Amino acid sequence: MVIVMDIFLGLMIPFLGTFAGAACVLFMRNSMNALLEKVLLGFASGVMVAASVWSLLIPAIDMSQGYGKWAFVPAATGFTAGIAFLYGLDKLIPHLHPLGGKPEGVKSRLTKTTMLALAVTLHNIPEGMAVGVVFAGVFSGSQEMTLAGAYTLAVGIAIQNFPEGAIISMPMKSNGKGKGRAFLYGILSGIVEPIAAFVTILITGVIEKALPFLLAFAAGAMLFVVVEELIPEASGDGDSDGATLGFAAGFLIMMILDVALS
Repeated sequence: MVIVMDIFLGLMIPFLGTFAGAACVLFMRNSMNALLEKVLLGFASGVMVAASVWSLLIPAIDMSQGYGKWAFVPAATGFTAGIAFLYGLDKLIPHLHPLGGKPEGVKSRLTKTTMLALAVTLHNIPEGMAVGVVFAGVFSGSQEMTLAGAYTLAVGIAIQNFPEGAIISMPMKSNGKGKGRAFLYGILSGIVEPIAAFVTILITGVIEKALPFLLAFAAGAMLFVVVEELIPEASGDGDSDGATLGFAAGFLIMMILDVALS
């Protein structure tokens, strides 16, 4: 029972971050300040990069020490597969980034609002996978994973989900959607995280030896999102100071949390 509650809380913490961020649309009258938006995007990028390194890639390599000098192979293979997976989804799923002007993915007749929500949903998949695979590692008895570290990752993802929730809901209100509808789209974009996390836990439970591969897979998928989407959006008009400082703050906070609490 305790394990079930720990997993449930771990999977829901990141979603609560999206929920709280999306709720900003209910209290803010105007669109989000452009500089603040860039800082928040940079912050989210920093959190994701630090989490990819300390919570995912390093444990994946540590778990593979039995391979000797080839200990990097599971991590490298999983990382590459994660990049390829998100690249494929990016090319297939029709979506529109909040600060982008041109739809991506296959051509469709979906509304702009739906494609905005799909953009955030797309990069919530690897975040959910990351949380799921870390909790799976904890309950599989891996010495490299701790419950405190798993919760740290969940909290870190929740922190970076807060600005994402606001960034998806605020533009919708600016584009003429009602506050309630913009809020609903914002929280729906985060539903995929606990779903992806739960599916990853099931996969890891069936193929426990694949844990290092899955950790690195989640890292590759998250870093693809950072490089392909978040960083370009944060510094799209050439003014990258706010985004850079936000990135540094996010990276530093997540690094400290991961090292201190793991």
